[in-house]
This record gives sequence, structure tokens and C-alpha cells, in this order.
Amino acid sequence: MELYCTRPGCPKPVNFFSDLDDPAILRTIPQKYCTTCGMPLILAGHYLPQKLLGQGGFGAAFLARDRHTSSLRQCVLKQFQPSGNLSPGQLQVAQELFEREGKALEELGNAHPQIPDSYAFFELAVPGTHPGKQDEFFYLAQEFIDGQTMEEELVQKGTFSDQEVMELLQGILPVLTFVHENGFIHRDIKPSNIMRHRNGLLYLLDFGAVKQATKVGTAKSTGIYSQGFAPPEQVSGSQVYPSTDLYALAVTCIMLLTGKLPEDLYESYSNTWKWRHFAPQVSHSLADVLDRMLRPTPSERFHSAAEVLEALRQPIAPVRSPATPARTGRAQPAPNPAPPTVLPAQLAAQPVAPAAPPAKPVQQRPQVAPFSTLELLGGAAFTGVEGGVLAIALVSLLGTSFLSAGFWLLLLAGLVLLQLRRVIEGMDLIILAGVTVAVVLFFPQLHRIVALASSGNPRVTVLLIAGLAGLSVISIVTLFRLVYKLLSTFL
Repeated sequence: MELYCTRPGCPKPVNFFSDLDDPAILRTIPQKYCTTCGMPLILAGHYLPQKLLGQGGFGAAFLARDRHTSSLRQCVLKQFQPSGNLSPGQLQVAQELFEREGKALEELGNAHPQIPDSYAFFELAVPGTHPGKQDEFFYLAQEFIDGQTMEEELVQKGTFSDQEVMELLQGILPVLTFVHENGFIHRDIKPSNIMRHRNGLLYLLDFGAVKQATKVGTAKSTGIYSQGFAPPEQVSGSQVYPSTDLYALAVTCIMLLTGKLPEDLYESYSNTWKWRHFAPQVSHSLADVLDRMLRPTPSERFHSAAEVLEALRQPIAPVRSPATPARTGRAQPAPNPAPPTVLPAQLAAQPVAPAAPPAKPVQQRPQVAPFSTLELLGGAAFTGVEGGVLAIALVSLLGTSFLSAGFWLLLLAGLVLLQLRRVIEGMDLIILAGVTVAVVLFFPQLHRIVALASSGNPRVTVLLIAGLAGLSVISIVTLFRLVYKLLSTFL
């Protein structure tokens, strides 16, 4: 039998003990130590690590056996031991995430058959590699799911069919319903965190980023997300909702349907997903459901997993191609005249909450699609330049009156609204600002006030005012953005 040393960097992590093949002996032997580094090999007196499953910046995961069970039950041991280049703040956040997973699994996993059970959470202090120092390790023991993740299935078998994604949604959405109804938001749904057991049952994994709601249906994001799968509100550090998980689940589905990475399907300029032409096998109704789950504004998505399930029960529209291709490397399935849209038998007992009324958004405040930092600064520059030039033109024509001030505010508010709704963006801003400046410079009556107030070249003065106005608005937006980020971090 092999016992695996869990100390990071041990040059000989595998140790062989020929006398440990008998389960009866395994339950009674004293502690064994790594012959290379002296690390204990039987953790907490229970767990016998046998194989490294994966390793990352925050630690590693091992396949282990619990010698205090009659069957020497297999389990997964997650070890928290981050790399040494983390700041104290980052280290604290990482440890909180690790402990949060243990607490979430205790509450959720032991109460739902499709979330791994939590067995134990313990700390191990051992002599360090340097004299006089101790190394601290934290371990989480949880249920071992014998199967493949959706990411592994995609690599092995190729893209998913329309029906296979339907089955995935019908298997995972009831789990999300349970998670959300218990006041949690997963916040890290992706193909590698959904696993299919050998018996066909789907499991939701990795609750390290889970967040308990501070209010009914909402929680504050802490900037924890997987690039490409997180919706705009999570990326920007705003409130997250149950629909935040629905967005990530939809990204997972279109990745499985197309075989492409999220960044290859997302068009940042228009803030939209362009995926349908990569998946001609998908029915119109399923594609429409996924597109609604992918909307950038939370209030425009489905408000609950139960609502998505209800939408999936609607009649299936014909596919856009004459035949549904099978996965790469898999035999073509027999045609099915009516793809089932009911829950699988093993999930029928799971309660499904009634759909929320579509006219009543769950969140407490409306949100618009967030802008990138570059878009915010570009919009601020445009608003400042336009505001300065329009002010010059209106004062030149109407004088310093309430009428000119009111008309100026109305125009400026309209321009800001058009930007927020993305009616004008990108090159539109440059073109519109250039045309406005050119018109004011070309007609002397539109910059008459500058000519009267300045002894220099009035056109140069107009350009200077426009530039200063643009820089001023950029400074204000930058300041507010920094204050918002600070408040989001500490509140």
C-alpha cells in the first residue's frame, strides 16, 4: 500500500509499506512518518492519503481512505497551504474561502444528495523544514465522487448535443434551487465544478467561493470569480443574486455546446454573447432560455432556478439543422420524437419552488450593464468635452439665463442616458464629439462668448476649454470609482 506525503515540495512524496495491506492492521498501526521530510502520513489519526488529485496556488487535493470506517471509505482531502508569495491580506482571504467551503458543505452537502458530504475539518501543526519553526496545514475531508467533470467529458467526448445540455440543466437546476433557498450563492459554476458520477447523477462541486446572503436573495461580491463565467455584477464587485449563478451555468452550457472557451464567444464591444452559429444543433427554445440567462443585467434574467426549469418544460422548437450531431467519438443516438423535459427519476423527489412573478424583480435596485474602466473613462471624457462645447454654444446664443442652463442640463442628461443604454459608444463618441467641436469652431456666433471674453484666438480657447472640461470629468469619475471600490471592499 502507498501512503502519500502531503507536505508541499517533498522530493519523495510516495512511501511504500508492505505491511499495511491488511485493513485490520491499518486500523491499529501507530503513526507513520515520511522518510524524507518527517511529515505525518496518517492525518488526524484517521486519513491515509494515497494519491495526488490536483494542485494549485492555495494547496492540493488528495484521494485518501478513512481507516476509522469499516469499509476504509474513500474521501477527498483538500489541503490549504498557499504559496509563500501571498500578502497577509490575500492569505487571510484564502483561508476564509477554505473555511467557508467546509461550513457550506456541512450545511448543504449533508442535506442534499448532489452536493458532496463534509466529513471533517482539522488543523495540523508539524515541525517545519527550518529548525525552530512549525508549519501549519488545514485539511477538509469530504465525500469522494467517482466520475468525470463536464470539462473532462468535453475533452474526452466532444461537444454536447441539445438533449445532453437539457439533461444537464434538469440535473443541476434543482440543486441550485436548494442552494439558493438555503440562503447561499455558489459564485463559481463552471464545467470543472459539475461532475457526473458513474451512476449518472450530477454533482455540484467546489463551494470555496460560496457566499451566504446578507439579505434575502442578495449578497455582496468580494471579487471572487472565474474569468469568462462571471456576470458583470460579480466582476464589478456589486451585489450578486441567484441569477448570478444562472448566468455562469448558461456560460457553462454554451461552452459545452460549442466546444469553445467563453472569451471566444463573448463580444465585449456590444456586451453580448455570439454563440448560436457555433451550435446549429440547438433548438430555438433552448437557445432562447440560455440567451435570457446570459443577459448582462440581473433583472432581465430569470429570477430563480425554478423559473428556468419552468421555461424548459415549454414545448421544444425544431432545431435549426436537419440532424442533431452526436458528440465526437460517440455513435449517433436513435432519433427521439419527443425529447423528455421532465426531471430525471432520481430528482423527482426534489422540491421545486414556484416561479417568481416576472414583473417583480428579486433585487432591490435596478442595475445597468457595467462598463469596463476604459469605457468609463472614455465616456467621462466625451461627456466633459460635449458639456464644455455645448455650454459655450448655448451661452453664446442665449446668454447666461435659466433657459440656457436648463437646455444645457437637458442635453447633457440625454447624452449620459444614451451612453448608459449603449445607444452611443466606442467610435460613436469620438465622431459625435468631433462633429460638435467642428460645428462650434466653424460658426463664429456659436463661440461669440469666448471671443468677447478672451483676447487670444477664440478657436484655440474653445479647444482648451473642451479639453479641460474632459479632464475634469475624468478626474471626478476616477475619484468616485476609487471611493466605490474602497467601500465595496470594506462594507
